[in-house]
Amino acid sequence: MTDTLQTSLPQGKMPQLRVMPMPADANVHGDVFGGWIMAQVDIAGSLPAVRRANGRVATVAVNSFVFKQPVFVGDLLSLYADIVKVGNTSITVNVEVYAERNRLQVEIVKVTEATLTYVATDENRQRRPIPPLVEE
Repeated sequence: MTDTLQTSLPQGKMPQLRVMPMPADANVHGDVFGGWIMAQVDIAGSLPAVRRANGRVATVAVNSFVFKQPVFVGDLLSLYADIVKVGNTSITVNVEVYAERNRLQVEIVKVTEATLTYVATDENRQRRPIPPLVEE
């Protein structure tokens, strides 16, 4: 695990998701299960993908996933997601997760980085083309 202490959350960006892990999400030592974090990352990454695809998407690949620091019960997680690539039917999204610890003396730590690929699907769950962007 890499030490990557931050002094603040990313400036000028809104998190896709904010969530606090509870005791049921952790092992007996209070460390949150990696699978729980992965599920939150998948949800956060799917939000901009759904918007861009203008409809249903399915996760087709986890291209990379790095746990940089442990996550603890009571940490307030902020998940940021940005589209990095759009193909004919797929959308690749980078997700960064920051934990806010120690409510009185806030410590912000980047805990996870991931890249996921989603595919746009139709009502029959078959691949479909991503619509072109419409200029406003």
